Amino acid sequence: MDSEALKKYSALHPKPAGLTLQYGTAGFRAEAQQLDHIMFRMGLLAVLRSKAVVSTIGIMVTASHNPEEDNGVKLVDPLGEMLNPSWEEYATQLANAEEQDLEKIISEICQKAAVNQHKDSSVFIGRDTRPSSEKLSQSAIDGISVLGGQYHDYGLVTTPQLHYLVCCQNTQGQYGKATLEGYYEKLSKAFAELIKQVNSGSGERQKQLKIDCANGIGALKLAEMKPYFPKEVLIHIYNDGSKEKLNHLCGADFVKVHQKPPRGLDMEPKERCCSLDGDADRIVYYYKDGDGLFHLIDGDKIATLISIFLKELLAKVGQTLKMAVVQTAYANGSSTRYLEETLKVPVHCVKTGVKHLHHKAQEFDVGVYFEANGHGTVLFSKAAESKIRQLAKEEKDDEKREAAKVLEHMIDLINQTVGDAISDMLVIEAILALKGLTVQQWDAVYADLPNRLLKVQVADRRVIDTTDAERRAVAPLGLQEKIDGLVKRYRLSRAFVRPSGTEDVVRIYAEADTQENADALAHEVSLAVYHLAGGRGAPPQP
Repeated sequence: MDSEALKKYSALHPKPAGLTLQYGTAGFRAEAQQLDHIMFRMGLLAVLRSKAVVSTIGIMVTASHNPEEDNGVKLVDPLGEMLNPSWEEYATQLANAEEQDLEKIISEICQKAAVNQHKDSSVFIGRDTRPSSEKLSQSAIDGISVLGGQYHDYGLVTTPQLHYLVCCQNTQGQYGKATLEGYYEKLSKAFAELIKQVNSGSGERQKQLKIDCANGIGALKLAEMKPYFPKEVLIHIYNDGSKEKLNHLCGADFVKVHQKPPRGLDMEPKERCCSLDGDADRIVYYYKDGDGLFHLIDGDKIATLISIFLKELLAKVGQTLKMAVVQTAYANGSSTRYLEETLKVPVHCVKTGVKHLHHKAQEFDVGVYFEANGHGTVLFSKAAESKIRQLAKEEKDDEKREAAKVLEHMIDLINQTVGDAISDMLVIEAILALKGLTVQQWDAVYADLPNRLLKVQVADRRVIDTTDAERRAVAPLGLQEKIDGLVKRYRLSRAFVRPSGTEDVVRIYAEADTQENADALAHEVSLAVYHLAGGRGAPPQP
């Protein structure tokens, strides 16, 4: 390590006095002007991580669905997965170190993580369309260069594309070609093979899709991908970033939270519409019915559609492959009931956060996971994948072989490294076309239970402790008993509370048979939290 170069460059990316940030599920996120030193130091860390695992590591500069003024960074591990939890701690230490301690902290990380400093290192870097992203990615490149790392700057990419590129690189091309063209070709080829079988007379209307791209990177990448699509695919891109601000009154997060269409997209009744978020790793669908009422189709319903389709195919193939759906406590109770009781698919509940869902989904031959916010994917075990590919080639029985082929195309269409809005959109479009379903028919598979999300400000969020995948509170004493008593008063109801991962608030979720009851239950639970968990400010109002 060249101490002089480190000192010199570190001084060009100084840490603001008194600022401490923590690496969480979403990496680092803050106002863009606070992040210059963080980017430089994450460049350093990526080199160390690369040397430790002797693989290419990714750096993605994005703050996803946050406002345009914010930015952030996350590191991508060798197979396109999120950064190993023990390294999240190193990231936090390195980010908050005083300048004079930087070299010492780097040496400590090398020692603890058995980093061989003489190994080569390689880093892939990508960024979203925020005004601050280019300069911040340059700061990360400075960090990579100081420690002598090799890097490839992919420039503007969606978050899932960077995950995909890293995985392709580290599997020596087995997962695909480590280029954007490779990504477009792999997905569009699988998609074209799937919809080849759809009867060409099945209504032009059905093939039209309006896409709100949140004024973000998704618009640029979908426009690049358009020439690769079969000509029957009619996609119309809205909120492409040419006029308005990123994520402002649009995008998947806005539509999910406000339960209304985004600005800049005119919906006709019964038209199929979807929204991506700012870095294109989440998607939600929606439509207006004949009476002009807005209907949201969230991650729970996406998981259900995919599960119905995969279950039918697996039954046709006739293999004993184990499939399961992984959800969090936020999943609507109706979806859980439908999956378990009607579809007879096992459902597992885990703590909130993509890494928990992804980790659990890896335990099955076929693991489907989606958060209600529209972030999710499907994982196929190595054994399941090779079995399916073998059947698609060698199975003598026509029906079985054809079903295996459809599964094989599905495997190629799905981005298994991470939730990917573009890939998920193509999966959904293919399933709707193959099953001949309208968006209303999909929505009618089950009716969501009315629900309400609230938050209560508290002096210290750490007073709340939970168990059973965050569905029950174990601290403060008496809170869970109080919630249990309140839940008993309403039909089909449940409620839970959990501390926010980022601020001193407690999040409350309640559902019940009517919206009125869900609202009342959520309010009563928020009062219980306010009184028993040290609420701040005025008590919650109904």
